[in-house]
Amino acid sequence: MTKTAKEAVALTARQSRFRDEYLLDLNATKAALRAGFAKSTAEKKAPLWVGKSRESCPDNMKHVWDAVDKAMQERSERVQIDADYVLRRLVEIDQMDVLDILNDDGGLKPIKEWPKAWRRYVAGMDVSEIWGMNGDEREQIGVLKKIKWPDKVKNLDMLGKHVDVQAWKERVEHSVDEKLAEAIMAGRRRARGDDDGS
Repeated sequence: MTKTAKEAVALTARQSRFRDEYLLDLNATKAALRAGFAKSTAEKKAPLWVGKSRESCPDNMKHVWDAVDKAMQERSERVQIDADYVLRRLVEIDQMDVLDILNDDGGLKPIKEWPKAWRRYVAGMDVSEIWGMNGDEREQIGVLKKIKWPDKVKNLDMLGKHVDVQAWKERVEHSVDEKLAEAIMAGRRRARGDDDGS
């Protein structure tokens, strides 16, 4: 008798730990090692337990795949992060405009006046004081501020892949002359021995 979904196989303590460890970094090999599996099992088998589809998982470990999948779905519901959330964030990054953080004179606005997207996604900020000498005294003569914003090209690439616009995919059109197509088909028939030569 086969087990129904309600009669699912219980996880062993080590499998349960694997599920929890996998959710930390989504690295099956490392999760299996941290859960106490042998190195050979971790390297060769663990990636199959969390593969792209349940069908690719070995039958005796499908319950582990189910447990990991369920845990990931529960986490997504808890934190309310799904594909739509990711796409909205990528669009926010794409729409960032440097003019949103600059005054008319080119100086930076105070951070509290920056739009939320800039405050969330700025990739780095360096502030350096510039010092000089005024006679015998050292004094600050300026401030150098460097703002590094997200990689917009990478962001566009991620957007393109996410929404499957195929912006980067080359399109090749094929057209075949009818006489050429018939010649190819005749050659294939001859190769199979289907053609009597007439």
